[in-house]
Amino acid sequence: MKIAILTSGILPVPAVQGGAVENLIDFYLEYNQQHRLHNITVYSVWHPDVEKYPAVKSDVNHYCYINTSSFIAKVFRKIHQLLHPNEYYNYFIEYFFEQAYKHLRKEHYDCIVLENRPGYVCKLSQRGISNLILHLHNDLLNSTLPQAKDIYQHLNKVITVSDYIKQRVESIPVQTDSKTMTVYNGINLQNFTRREDPIISRKELGFSDTDFVLIFSGRLNKDKGIDKLIEAMLLLTDLSNIKLMILGSTFFGNASNEDGFVCSLKEKALTIKERIVFTGFVPYQNMPDYLQLADVAVIPSVWDDPFPTTVLEAQAMGLPTIATNRGGIPEEVADESAIIVSTEQNFVEGLANAIRRLYNTPQECSNMAIAAKHNAVKYNKERFARDFFNALESKL
Repeated sequence: MKIAILTSGILPVPAVQGGAVENLIDFYLEYNQQHRLHNITVYSVWHPDVEKYPAVKSDVNHYCYINTSSFIAKVFRKIHQLLHPNEYYNYFIEYFFEQAYKHLRKEHYDCIVLENRPGYVCKLSQRGISNLILHLHNDLLNSTLPQAKDIYQHLNKVITVSDYIKQRVESIPVQTDSKTMTVYNGINLQNFTRREDPIISRKELGFSDTDFVLIFSGRLNKDKGIDKLIEAMLLLTDLSNIKLMILGSTFFGNASNEDGFVCSLKEKALTIKERIVFTGFVPYQNMPDYLQLADVAVIPSVWDDPFPTTVLEAQAMGLPTIATNRGGIPEEVADESAIIVSTEQNFVEGLANAIRRLYNTPQECSNMAIAAKHNAVKYNKERFARDFFNALESKL
């Protein structure tokens, strides 16, 4: 098939600036290059670093770049904002879409994949373009959205990252049969293996070999539940060798700036500050070095996280997992590899009890570690890419 991939218009592909969605696009493009399945054109924002990537020289994957950061682009973006003040997305994204559309309309594609942008459907369908497939990573298309029914009816297919997101899409009241299917995300398992010479040690972080180390990784905001995890630590003062390593900052690489929430976290942890280490932002490629220092991963999300890869990464590193029953998180773990805690009642106590349980039962911890690694194998990037293309090609 001849396929167009219309990206989000924020981060570039290849994923030179990171981004979960962009990494997943790289995975299926790499698979396409290896197996030579389809002729694919990716419409992406431009970044100078993309030129260094061998992937852009592929003869089956083609890249059409839109420069949204030049002086001229910034001027035209503002003009676009003034002329079209009430569009679906902000002017930055809408400008990217219009520039990409100028190229896209000159070609005929068997299908156009919209990466996490249901709002693109509105304009494309109005301009007579069909064969639209939405790859949905977040809860952006459900019955609460005013345009949901119209968007859904103009889509050929919706590929969701979890059954939770699938159920949200299927809440839209339409008379047609469901055209929604789930393809679980994947990670590069080769990157998430224990290393003989990690860049960091327990000693450098102030932990001893006998400490029982918990790890949290992710952006530091209220939705991630990190404040609740610290409160759980405050209930475990009788177990002084339970320690907590907090990886992350307020937003991606913004390690130097601390907002009020991060300051409140440190204030909350003041009485047990010797047991909690805030590392700040850690580059993605260094995450395995920190994960392998831990005994247990904790994912205390209090929002309906669609399908966080932090769960998969921790399990790939052989970490027993304590996670919440929100969004797609329960779909990522096996009963043998994780403890699922409800956020509805006595959440903090539930977290503390789960931590205490694993601390007191080293054999259970060991068994869960083995099960975690076994479970993670199902989420390799090759399986994701294969399932993604099978979904594109399937008949509904």
